[in-house]
Amino acid sequence: MTNKIFVTRKIPEIGIQMLRDRGYVVDVYSKEKIPSQREIMAFLRKGGYDAALTLLTDKIDARVFDAAPSVKMYANYATGFDNIDLVEAKKRNITITNAPGDRTAEAVAEHTIALMLALAARIVEADEFVRRKKYKGWVPMNFIGMDVFEKTLGLIGAGRIGERVAFYAKGLGMKVFYYDVQRNQKIETDCGAIYCATPEEILRQSDVVSLHVPLMDSTRHLINTDRLRMMKPTAYLINTSRGPVVDEGALESALKSGTIGGAGLDVFEFEPAISSGLRKLQNVILTPHIGSASVRARDQMAEIAAQNIIDFFEGRIPRNVVHK
Repeated sequence: MTNKIFVTRKIPEIGIQMLRDRGYVVDVYSKEKIPSQREIMAFLRKGGYDAALTLLTDKIDARVFDAAPSVKMYANYATGFDNIDLVEAKKRNITITNAPGDRTAEAVAEHTIALMLALAARIVEADEFVRRKKYKGWVPMNFIGMDVFEKTLGLIGAGRIGERVAFYAKGLGMKVFYYDVQRNQKIETDCGAIYCATPEEILRQSDVVSLHVPLMDSTRHLINTDRLRMMKPTAYLINTSRGPVVDEGALESALKSGTIGGAGLDVFEFEPAISSGLRKLQNVILTPHIGSASVRARDQMAEIAAQNIIDFFEGRIPRNVVHK
């Protein structure tokens, strides 16, 4: 019997073709908008699918599992998997996989550094100044920013992405400190990174704090009012991990009051909704969850997700099993 796979949004063709080359029937949600949970349930129920390739925007929980009992495997097209209820999946013996990759880590790390440099050099403010025809000639005190050379970068989370950020930061001449639940000997050896036992140590001494943790109960609102007050008034906060890691209301207040110097956000607490207050501030750069948006990264994610599905149907344990 031919396996049927539903893909909840258009992804790079390389992954779709891998599945079709195996003889699988692959249906891709064709609309540009994000499908609602109800739409996903309706498609899965009607199509009698065996697997689904899902995105972070898809809430996959008991309602979906109950609506589509034929689906025994969900392959998430993302490094994270906080959109999927793993407890309910385990009850139903449903396999869940994710799609971490070296290319994704590189892309997100590069985006992190780009946000940091754009903040430090006040690139977005200056660009807007020029576009509004305010530039009348060189002024010695215009848009003076922060040098990053010999400044301190504090990483909260030192997995694949944090490790890569440390590598790039070393190349910029920055001092790197990091906190993680596990020590990372590689960045200590390769980048001279210094381990800190608590997030508070990172916050107090860093000129730039960059977040690279998964979203869990223990990391939700990891950055809150109290912890923002620990940061230097000149410091920048970068978040390319998950939006709810930061209490967005607290961050907005900190940016308005000068508690911290600025922020670069690629993710948001109530995505895709973004606080109107944040959008009005000049000391924050906002990008629409594009940290992994490079050709190589997105192609690799598609390949990994597709291979997870292939392995599942061919009787192998997928390499990237989150739960089985």
